[in-house]
Amino acid sequence: MRWLLDQGLARSAAEMLRQAGHDALHVGEIGRADAADAAILKLAADEQRVVVTLDADFHALLAMTAATQPSVIRIREEGLKGREAAQLILAIHAQFADSLLKGCVVTVARGSARLRFLPMK
Repeated sequence: MRWLLDQGLARSAAEMLRQAGHDALHVGEIGRADAADAAILKLAADEQRVVVTLDADFHALLAMTAATQPSVIRIREEGLKGREAAQLILAIHAQFADSLLKGCVVTVARGSARLRFLPMK
């Protein structure tokens, strides 16, 4: 899977995902730490990456534009260390890999995950 981790997530999580065999980037590694959410979504769509974020605005932007890509995972748990974030992303991948490739949003909170397919209505 190709991942794009947003600001707020530990940069080390991207490295751990790479060690697990995934293509992962953190916005801070590519000089996009201050990029607008719309620009991050465009980059992810262009590069066929799944955005992982703590920010609810990504879901709203996808809904407003009726976008079908990219998939976005919103983690509603702040303060995750790199290893915890990487493990959570890998668990979400294991559960939702096919849906993430098709286009969806996943919200993760308190050990549960909710999936909605794109475009959101």
